[in-house]
Amino acid sequence: MDWGTELWDQYDIIEKHTQSGLELVEKYVKFVKERTEIEQNYAKQLRNLSKKYNLKRSGKDEPDSRFSSYQSFLDVVNEMNDYAGQRELIAENLMMNICIDLTKYLQELKQERKMYLIEAKRAQQSLESTYKQLDSSKKRFEREWREAERTAQYAEKTDQDLNATKADVEKAKQQAHMRSHVAEECKNDYAAQLQKYNKEQSQFYFNEMPLIFNKLQDLDERRVRKLAQGYILFSDTERHVMPIIGKCLEGITKAGTNVNDRNDTMVVIEQNKSGFERPGDVEFEDYSQGINRTSSESSLGTPKGPMDILGRNRSKNFWLFSKKSKVRYSTLGLDLCMTLP
Repeated sequence: MDWGTELWDQYDIIEKHTQSGLELVEKYVKFVKERTEIEQNYAKQLRNLSKKYNLKRSGKDEPDSRFSSYQSFLDVVNEMNDYAGQRELIAENLMMNICIDLTKYLQELKQERKMYLIEAKRAQQSLESTYKQLDSSKKRFEREWREAERTAQYAEKTDQDLNATKADVEKAKQQAHMRSHVAEECKNDYAAQLQKYNKEQSQFYFNEMPLIFNKLQDLDERRVRKLAQGYILFSDTERHVMPIIGKCLEGITKAGTNVNDRNDTMVVIEQNKSGFERPGDVEFEDYSQGINRTSSESSLGTPKGPMDILGRNRSKNFWLFSKKSKVRYSTLGLDLCMTLP
């Protein structure tokens, strides 16, 4: 089954089909280019994101750097930067292996197809030229034969005319003989032109055009195979970087498993514990025993309770929260202050 045999009379269909096939290649190249742009933009955004959240590059001394959750976050950011590199590699390979390669191959196919169509046009023009010669010789033969018949009839009529002279009869016969000879030559020329045309027509329909159609068929099949390879490369390009992308994702997973909540808790303790004892109970000061108390018994005496490193009594002014919200309670006629967040 080939185009030269089955589609011998479908030149316009073959021309349109092969053109449509080349346009499909162009459309696919455009599709891959747009996919490449998406990958490039995606990779760029990922790199910017990684750069933005890479705390080590901020130039600041991060107090939280000892936390495992902090270090794991940096690992996640770094892995995402490596992931962006793989997306860039996908874009580069798509451009090189599909877009550039297919575009070059497409140009070669266009030139090859153009050459075959030119050959077909030349063959068609040659056959048309031969046909015109055939038609011209046929018309001439028809015209000369009719003229020969007319002169033959005139010669016969003249020969039967009693009033015609011998010279008139002889002249009419010579004229008929000449016209008959010319008509015979035209007939032979017409026969020769017909034989030439039939031979060229046979050559055209059974050799030249089938050969050209089969070449176009081969071109189209090669175009289809090349396009199919481009489809496969579209998938393989990403599949080839999947192992590295998988390692990036494994690195992110490992960063998550490396987080140690108990260790981070211990770091918080080590960084922030004061070493002081918690405040003891506030002693009751009984003002109902009278106002004549010794200075040692008054609230102005030596303070009791835990002391800070400067020797100050912390039991009177130690607050857990920097912002103080005081609520007053009345108990046994005394006002007590309590700090609430």
